[in-house]
Amino acid sequence: MPPSPRAGAPPDATPPLVRLLLGGQAAYYILTGLWPIVHMGSFEAITGPKVDDWLVRMVGLLAATIGITLAVAVRGARIGPEVRTLAILSALSFAAIDLRYALPGRISPIYLADAVVELALVTLLVLALLRARRRAT
Repeated sequence: MPPSPRAGAPPDATPPLVRLLLGGQAAYYILTGLWPIVHMGSFEAITGPKVDDWLVRMVGLLAATIGITLAVAVRGARIGPEVRTLAILSALSFAAIDLRYALPGRISPIYLADAVVELALVTLLVLALLRARRRAT
């Protein structure tokens, strides 16, 4: 159920598909971000051993922070360009690092699966936003 608009707030023109995609991205980032915080051993069992646990945890916290921010926006009355920009650039950033280091074998190939998820999210978000823009004009 979409959130009810706040008094005086403009009606939300965010397409339901965009809300769904951003909600999925939020959940993905929260879960994958908190994973190394909650259980580094199982995280490393899947993604490979890490040299700097503190850095893995910091990136995890940043991913979870982005996810929580997206979740708050999805529950709000309106999803603005700032949130769309955060979602798209975060996914592109994760995908770029995944590809840069997984393709030459510096990190586990499991990160290629993450790159696929990230690039699929970007593609679907951009297509949904373009479709909504065409319908609005």
